[in-house]
Amino acid sequence: MIRSSLLLIFFSIYMLGTLMGQEVWSLEKCVQHAAQNNLNLRQAEIGIQQAALNRKRNEQARYPNLNAQLDGGFNFGRTIDPTTNDFRSQRIGSSRVSISSNMTVYNGGRISNSIKQSKIDAEAARVDAARQLNDISLQIANSYLNVLLAKEQAIIAQKQVEQTSTQLSQTDKRIEAGVLPKNERLEILAQQARNEQNLVAAQNNVAINLISLKNFLELDPSYNLDVETPPDVIQYTAIDEYLNLEKVYQKALETQPSIEASELRIESAHLDVDIAKADKLPSVVLFGQINSNYAHIKDFPLNEGYFKQIDNNLGQTLGAQVNFPIYNRGINDIAIEQARLGIINAEVANKQAKQQLQADVQNAIANARAGKAQLEASQIALDAAKASFDNAQKMYDLGAINTLEYTNAKTNLDTAELDVVRSKYDYVFRAKVIDFYLGKELTLK
Repeated sequence: MIRSSLLLIFFSIYMLGTLMGQEVWSLEKCVQHAAQNNLNLRQAEIGIQQAALNRKRNEQARYPNLNAQLDGGFNFGRTIDPTTNDFRSQRIGSSRVSISSNMTVYNGGRISNSIKQSKIDAEAARVDAARQLNDISLQIANSYLNVLLAKEQAIIAQKQVEQTSTQLSQTDKRIEAGVLPKNERLEILAQQARNEQNLVAAQNNVAINLISLKNFLELDPSYNLDVETPPDVIQYTAIDEYLNLEKVYQKALETQPSIEASELRIESAHLDVDIAKADKLPSVVLFGQINSNYAHIKDFPLNEGYFKQIDNNLGQTLGAQVNFPIYNRGINDIAIEQARLGIINAEVANKQAKQQLQADVQNAIANARAGKAQLEASQIALDAAKASFDNAQKMYDLGAINTLEYTNAKTNLDTAELDVVRSKYDYVFRAKVIDFYLGKELTLK
């Protein structure tokens, strides 16, 4: 009796201390936090930024470039004066300055197709990030529900300890009154010990599941986190009685990022072929240059100043270059064939993604229906256990059964209650998976 009371006091103090300064998060807040802080999602965000930079680089390829060059040096012995083209046999210091620019006018559509492809790849990167968020959200939902389950199991375990303590007190009174023999309290003491052990295990299970949730949220294990407990998660959970594979699968095809990403990669693969074909077509480049020279000859009295020579020797060039690919050892043809294989590979990956999605949806529907059936069966079992215990209670009060028989009836009731709790949260998660494939928000509200 004293040990049981101390355990309950300790549990109350533990819960009070835990609640002080605790942050209570809803499922929606957990998912939102993961979206902003999960390392995998941050990597996906970097992928989106890299794709955007690649798109920007391809767009910039349409514009002309501009470069400047400055060089200088000394020539010894018989050499050419760069300003007069005369031969001289003395040391000449020279410098050359130039500004040049070129712009691709036509290259078989490589630039425009590369821009299209980079836009598609950027969208695929964004969709990949959405897929990762979906996967992490499901993991967080499962972990969140495990915490709720563990907390409810702990409440049941605490109630069992309290009930056993009350039963022991009543038994002691009946023993003192001479209604029961002294050995009747032994079975209750054993049951009390088992219940206290179950309570400690349930408390540990709450802590373990909270740590697991913090890991998914990438929070420090010491972070004082608790989860919001809805009045009744079943209240916001239901699956359509007429739910069928085709209905959910067709909706999942529209909402699941994995399918959208695979279809975008097919588009990107088709553009790879067009880009590879560009290398077999002519290309046209416009170019221009402004340049000048300066030379200084030792002991030559007619040397002009630097800027004067630069001005006098100024030259300009404008032109166009047309390249005609004739034979490149078959490299271009190989590149085209490789790109075509890329299309086939992307199409196969798309079919695999759809097949996997169909299998996942089929399993989810079967699991949800099985979960609902299990919940209904466990509820029936609980009703039967309650009726059996009520009967045992009456018979025990009349002295028609002994403590062992009464305790067995109570154990069966406790087990049935725990089965209902487990079945409830199992069903909730399976139903939320169906909601996920239907494109609904993951929520317990």
